[in-house]
Amino acid sequence: SASAFLADEVIVRATRASEKSASTYKNIGKEEIEQNNFGQDLPFILNNTPGVVVTSDAGAGVGYTGIRIRGSDASRVNVTINGIPYNDSESQGTFWVNMPDFASSVDNIQIQRGVGTSTNGAGAFGGSLNIQTSAPSENAYAELNNTYGSFDTWKNTVKIGTGLINNKWSFDGRLSRIKSDGFIDRAASNLQSYFLSGAYYGKKDLLRVNVFAGTEKTYQAWNGVPESRLNGNTAEMQAYIDRNFLSEADAQHLLSSNSRTYNSFTYRDQNDNYKQAHYQAIYARQINNEVSFNAALHYTDGSGYFEEYKAQDRLSKYGLPNVVQGGVTIARSNLVRRRWLDNDFYGATFALNYNPDQALNFTLGGAYNEYRGKHFGQVIWAEYASTGDNFRHYYDGKGNKDDFNIYGKATYSPIEKLSFFGDLQYRRVNYDITGTDKNLKALAFDNKYDFFNPKVGATYSLNELSNIYTSFSVANKEPNRDDFTNIKTGLLPRSERLNNVELGYRFKNSDFNIGANVYGMFYKDQLIFTGEINEFADAYRQNVDKSYRAGLELDASYIISPKFAINANAAFSKNKIKDYVDYVSEYDDNGDVINLITTNYSNPDISFSPASVLFGELVYKPVGGFAVALQSKYVSKQYMDNTQNSSRQLDAYWVNNARLGYDFAFKGVKNMNLGLLVNNLFDIKYESNGYTYSSAYQGVVTAENFYFPQAGTNFLLSLNVKF
Repeated sequence: SASAFLADEVIVRATRASEKSASTYKNIGKEEIEQNNFGQDLPFILNNTPGVVVTSDAGAGVGYTGIRIRGSDASRVNVTINGIPYNDSESQGTFWVNMPDFASSVDNIQIQRGVGTSTNGAGAFGGSLNIQTSAPSENAYAELNNTYGSFDTWKNTVKIGTGLINNKWSFDGRLSRIKSDGFIDRAASNLQSYFLSGAYYGKKDLLRVNVFAGTEKTYQAWNGVPESRLNGNTAEMQAYIDRNFLSEADAQHLLSSNSRTYNSFTYRDQNDNYKQAHYQAIYARQINNEVSFNAALHYTDGSGYFEEYKAQDRLSKYGLPNVVQGGVTIARSNLVRRRWLDNDFYGATFALNYNPDQALNFTLGGAYNEYRGKHFGQVIWAEYASTGDNFRHYYDGKGNKDDFNIYGKATYSPIEKLSFFGDLQYRRVNYDITGTDKNLKALAFDNKYDFFNPKVGATYSLNELSNIYTSFSVANKEPNRDDFTNIKTGLLPRSERLNNVELGYRFKNSDFNIGANVYGMFYKDQLIFTGEINEFADAYRQNVDKSYRAGLELDASYIISPKFAINANAAFSKNKIKDYVDYVSEYDDNGDVINLITTNYSNPDISFSPASVLFGELVYKPVGGFAVALQSKYVSKQYMDNTQNSSRQLDAYWVNNARLGYDFAFKGVKNMNLGLLVNNLFDIKYESNGYTYSSAYQGVVTAENFYFPQAGTNFLLSLNVKF
């Protein structure tokens, strides 16, 4: 039956990096995932890996979260689940809130930093997350996992599995619920998910069907906290109130709220509601000793909306006529709107692996996927409106995207110690955007992209314990939907190109493991965040001609004795734009743009790209079954835009956590684990994310900064029982 477990690895082998593929990566196993899974989103479980920075809108890791690798945001991190693309086709981001507690169904994760190996889906511009879901257990099992913690956070998980039936069949299931009030005011989350998997194992075949889905309802906290409220400066808050024409109620709310937990939203149903269901059918066959094949069909169904109250909004923005009452013309109204996204994503992946001997390994793989997305809005209530109804669409947009790629990759060892790696990928993307957008603007974009992404590398074994590697990789990437719909300067966004050089060293024995690598990521036409967002929290990006990221990464672990172990990693980098032009809109008394102020910057830092990210962990196991881990994370300052202005930065922060775990067993129970995670031990006040935008009036430029404060000292207590 052991061979049955090996078959599951075939599913992800084609898109995984190996010792011979000359790329920079880190593998995270099931035990490490389980140790760190207290119900926070998946990015927080990955926070201990090199060059990773995570953030949470609600401040405590539940609800909307974000991850950056080497300074690159989630839209530049390729995510596959069993080799199947997970990134949203249009935004190219990943929304883990749609799959709460997904970590409970994950067997292992490989994080590739840089371009990595060819994979399916959108191009990797900062890294890849290659996820394999749970492999079957040989024996039947049941698990109850429960967590309770700060901000009335609850996680309840039930897992069951049949084990291998007649050495051929297995069935596994999970049901999860997560609820939290969040650290930020009203930033509550109510999340549910399930995961079902059935598999058939033959002597040379594997057929697996996965069905998993999530439902999320989160109160919006994506506006952040204005700088004046965060600093508690009453005079600056009053100036903010005046500049932004806050109502008396909103002004009083700002002035009286807590500086770190303020949420500008107060409407009862200011919620984000979304459902997403995934269906995967995966087949693998060992054709003979040299050739194996696997393929998958997949379908994702997503649908949901966010609801928001708008005070005194123009009726014309919703295609509604002015209302006349008693001879008075009313052009504005209080109203409630919903913005919908209804999408389907489906396709197929395949990989053929040829491994005639230890010297040669060749893979031919690819995928074809189609995405069909509908964007529309409804006004479900208005204080004044003479026409329209709750179901009328005031805008209707469509996004259709077809994505095809094919790749061939090989490793060849002419001599035992030396291995060459080659990887050629062709990718074609057709992306059409039609209809109207949320501003009632007509959309008509028809984009076709042909990308060639070659990769070459070499690995040399210094001895049985260590090797060195080097690689050169090319990646190309298409703009996302917002890059087209949020055009500011009238220029169409261009596709991006990345040349990535990696040089590294790896050493591993039974007690000590170290990796060291340097990298250079050289971009042409990189789409850079300006730091500005619109009223829907969409971040603006613009192409810059030349930019780069270069750095040094270190990753080490050392088992000092049976009782002590140390894990540590560090990432040092320079992230620069050669020439950057900053645009600021100048407004008149009517709120219309009358001028565009431009400023040129030479060699500024790229936004949200810290020069240093450090992590350390000391693990102490005083007695059998009991472990204490002290964790420390440092992130240096980051600029919120590309002007390298210290008045628009996230300050450096150093946060310490503690994790305790105690395993024991008794009759009728296979294992019981009592866990405690204490985050931010020393109650540090810090912000892990933010945004900024500037505007001008009568020649005076004003920058508005907003921050996302993270929670002070908080805890999660878990009890996990395995039967």
